[in-house]
Amino acid sequence: MNQAQARVLVVDDTPTKLYILSSWLRRAGHEVLQATGGVEALAKVRELRPDLVVLDVRLPDISGHEVCEQIKADPVTASIPVVQISGAAITPADRAHGLERGADAYLAEPVEPDEFAATVEATLRYYRARQRAERIAERLAALTEVTLAMNSADTFDELLVTAVEGTSRILGRQAGSLALPPDGRVRRYTALPPGCAVSRNVTATTLPALDAMSLGNTAGTRVFTVLASDWLRLIPDADLKGDVRGVLCRTKGGRPPVFLGVEATPELGQDESNVLRQLGQALALALDALRAYAEEHAIALTLQRSLLPARIPEVPGLEISWRYQPAVDNVEVGGDFYEVLRLGERVLIAIGDVQGHSLLAATVMAELRHALRASLIGTVDLGASMGLLNDVLRRYHPGMTATVCLTLIDPATGCMEVANAGHIPPLLIGDGRARYDRLGNLLLGVAEETYRVDRLAVPEGGAVLMFTDGLVEDRDKLLDESLEIVRQLADTVEDDLELFCERLIGRFGAREDDVALVVFRRGAR
Repeated sequence: MNQAQARVLVVDDTPTKLYILSSWLRRAGHEVLQATGGVEALAKVRELRPDLVVLDVRLPDISGHEVCEQIKADPVTASIPVVQISGAAITPADRAHGLERGADAYLAEPVEPDEFAATVEATLRYYRARQRAERIAERLAALTEVTLAMNSADTFDELLVTAVEGTSRILGRQAGSLALPPDGRVRRYTALPPGCAVSRNVTATTLPALDAMSLGNTAGTRVFTVLASDWLRLIPDADLKGDVRGVLCRTKGGRPPVFLGVEATPELGQDESNVLRQLGQALALALDALRAYAEEHAIALTLQRSLLPARIPEVPGLEISWRYQPAVDNVEVGGDFYEVLRLGERVLIAIGDVQGHSLLAATVMAELRHALRASLIGTVDLGASMGLLNDVLRRYHPGMTATVCLTLIDPATGCMEVANAGHIPPLLIGDGRARYDRLGNLLLGVAEETYRVDRLAVPEGGAVLMFTDGLVEDRDKLLDESLEIVRQLADTVEDDLELFCERLIGRFGAREDDVALVVFRRGAR
């Protein structure tokens, strides 16, 4: 008994044989197509894509061997099995020749009905198994590709779009996803193969309702069917042809679930249901990883900002603007810092960078800031303060280094002192041009050092820009080139220093390292 009905093309120029073979196939439950010549047979194979071709070896226009070769040579039709039949070429050599030319089976007349039916069923059974294996392999490859793309997504929306588009493409059906990211707004995306995903409105109660139908607030994975009528009650604007087959996943108790579903018409096979399950589980795991990353990133930013000054003091005669921009792809805290302190009539403005991205780097940064503040109680000596910071780093954190630049300015006179430990020199802006101060001394934490204090004058309306190397360091560009870009940008400074900071940050874009910068301008009396 045949496993399932097949569409079989019978090719023979003899009406009697054509009728007899077709009758046997119809009796076995198959749909029969007919052709009386080789050219006609090739056209029908390309157009109708039968499941099997029963082919007479001798045809009036081109031989059955040539027809078979052309079928097997075309990648689109190569998997279609061909059974050759001949009443003349019946020797073992003839059979070997037919198989060599591409036939999957060879029958010599006279053919018994049972032998013919058994050959047809065996050939179909083999090729159906092969086609199923090929489909599974293709789906597994696509599943791997989609899973990798999901794990590479940078945002929750990108992840959901990748999942729903991949599911629709793999299963060849309309697909949809529902998830609740940390911002508390439920996302819904749908996609039709092979189109792009579309965001749709959804109520906050839909996901809990699906949860109640399946997992019921427990952890795990559940594949289940939602009747079309129930689905339309949950999502009235859904465009459905039938029921919905979906998978709902929750990796841990207490976490929101994620739903991934497809149209259930036609009915999904076991292999398709397994693929849907695996896609749903991969989506849930990727969502959890992205959620954890977002939470860690928020914690890191909160911690880092808590270690920086809560506010910048207002200083008569001195306009000050600053920026702190964390690295785009790093959840760890870093060691970049800035400081602004009023010391009587003068103002100390500092910037620095402790090596590394870690909690240790942030801790050392905080220690240096506190040590700097302590060193400024009483007599203010930038060289002595820098020496103290160097001693603190060498004694309590051997092996770590940091760069620091200290400036001390009197807004009334414009007199400014500069002490620099291996940091990018301050950019002095005035008289329509910008130039870097000279290089400083050795960075902190390397060796005992005496730190030089330079004395400069900042004219009325003049400005000074200080920044960490995260602003200008790129893997594919020399540091001097980036420093020159900053210098050229500073040739013109907006009346509003906030706008200047925005232009500077915008020019270099998202960074791989943290960025801290401070710019101050001496006002006209």
